[in-house]
Amino acid sequence: MEDESGEGLPPGYTVDELAARAGVTVRTVRFYGTRGLLPPPVIGPRRVGRYGAEHLARLALIEELQRQGMTLAAIERYLEQLPPDLSAQDLAVHRALVASWAPESAETITRRELERRAGRELADRDVERLAAMGVLEATGDSGVFRLDGSLLRLGVEMLDVPIEHDTILASRTVLLDHARSAAQELARLFQEEVWSPYRESGEDPDHLTAMKSLSAHMQPIVVQALVTAFQRSLSEELRSAFRSP
Repeated sequence: MEDESGEGLPPGYTVDELAARAGVTVRTVRFYGTRGLLPPPVIGPRRVGRYGAEHLARLALIEELQRQGMTLAAIERYLEQLPPDLSAQDLAVHRALVASWAPESAETITRRELERRAGRELADRDVERLAAMGVLEATGDSGVFRLDGSLLRLGVEMLDVPIEHDTILASRTVLLDHARSAAQELARLFQEEVWSPYRESGEDPDHLTAMKSLSAHMQPIVVQALVTAFQRSLSEELRSAFRSP
């Protein structure tokens, strides 16, 4: 590949080509670069930046994370935890896992529709409490939310429970911290003990499809194991805390 002067350019895409292939704007690509979400391009002759397959795969992963309702700040934290030398194939696997493990009930909903589904009017404080419980989160549009429908009924019932808002926030922080720690350890085990050996064995040239299928089979087992372990642990802790001296 050559530029206008005939000088050879490293293989890859210009910023315009990358944006077109990823289905985003050039401005978005540059913005992700300034936020550190996208590694800088390789600079060739005449200061022309060239982007590779890894950049394209990373853009696809960012798009998937946004589709699951993650904020840019959360995406930054997620990407920071990934090894810096992941190949395009590895990034594609991460995208497949994110898609297959995401809550299927997540949806975008207006305030009016939210109240209809909840069966009651919701004050601003009610909405804040639902967000604190992880039932919904605000989007960039006013009056539009990202809702986990599977939690709505329970969340609405909890609105009438006399628990302070700060207590709900503190409880959610504890749960998220421990859930994130467990998720990171499970992801590491999957990467080191399942994905890497499988890819090195060369059993299936279509690694992405194989890993996505394996992940789909693992999901209900892992989720049920986590729920059961949490229920048993919480039951034991409550019995211990309220046991008479």
